[in-house]
Amino acid sequence: MTGRFAPTPSGRMHIGNMVAMLAAWLDSRSRGRHMLLRIEDIDTPRVLPDADRWIMDDLTWLGMDWDGEPVYQSQRLDLYEQAMGLLPREAGSASAGTASDADSAADNGGWLYPCFCSRADIRAASAPQEGDGFQIYPGTCRALALADPRRSADRAAQGQRHSWRLAMPSPANTAADTVNFTDRVFGPQTYRLSRSIGDSIIRRSDGLFSYQFVVTVDDLTTGVDSIVRGRDLLRSTALQAWIRTTLVANGFAADAGQSADQDVAQSTGQNAGGTADTDANPAATPSSIATPSSTPTPLAPEYAHIPLIDNAAGRRLAKRERSLDMGALRARGVTAEQVTGVCAYLLGLIDTPEPCTPTSLLGGFGWEPLRRNHADRKLDPASPQCPDWLADAVG
Repeated sequence: MTGRFAPTPSGRMHIGNMVAMLAAWLDSRSRGRHMLLRIEDIDTPRVLPDADRWIMDDLTWLGMDWDGEPVYQSQRLDLYEQAMGLLPREAGSASAGTASDADSAADNGGWLYPCFCSRADIRAASAPQEGDGFQIYPGTCRALALADPRRSADRAAQGQRHSWRLAMPSPANTAADTVNFTDRVFGPQTYRLSRSIGDSIIRRSDGLFSYQFVVTVDDLTTGVDSIVRGRDLLRSTALQAWIRTTLVANGFAADAGQSADQDVAQSTGQNAGGTADTDANPAATPSSIATPSSTPTPLAPEYAHIPLIDNAAGRRLAKRERSLDMGALRARGVTAEQVTGVCAYLLGLIDTPEPCTPTSLLGGFGWEPLRRNHADRKLDPASPQCPDWLADAVG
């Protein structure tokens, strides 16, 4: 089993990021498994110089290690091109050529089409959604691609600015449109792709690959099968599970990125105790597999989504809140053990936020405390449980 850190190098990591990092590290190391570090720098306009170095320095300072060399998404563009190239560009291209086959292929989804809509067009045509970053695409250019595929293709070929979207199954195809998975914290989850997610961008109009696409390719090709992250990505899990299944169904192999990541594949295999990990990867139980209900799929990752950490005003922590980032806290003289203690307390692993190390938490790690209470956490400087150094930073 392999877990991963997957930070975006857009700034210094804060307490909320480190809660997720600690949970991911403990989940893997408590089971004697590998831990990878992936720098998610695919969105180049957001990348800050040296942010990757800050991330690695903070993880090391806190006592959380990883196996092999870091994987940078910006160095895997050929792999993403290969994966995207396997997806059909027309609804009926994988069919036998009859009208009924083409209709069936359209209903099943899994085909790409160019989207010429601006963000304003999409906002104007979309119903409002709850605030986890999803806006359901109304299907304007999907309808064009189905009604007049030649016109759609010609507009793209002529250089009209466009993104590429992956068609989700039709809502009429209930089996293909439904994704079920069991989260280790939040329990059973069911999503209808057409209603909850909508056709997803695979490549943006500026040429950059989308986050949802590249992380799916990365997890598939680096053998990641244990993913820990914030509960705001629960809906993304359904989408990524379906993208994963679609890629494999179109011939994308899990070992496609092996040569690019040979340094990871040849990592030492040392666990947190320093001994070689020789256990075979166990098969996940059916309840832990994220699987579209109609199609057999390869083994999918286990998922654990954890509560978000809010500031004193009840808003989710952001990197712009510099007083809580690792650089600011370290400059104040806060110790690694103090930060770890607060993170462990927020995860429900200890009763009071006393200083500790990640290694000291390995023996008692489990998901049960978060299953019992997975409400978002608030950093309240007035709380008697809030250490003075944290109250000063929050206040």
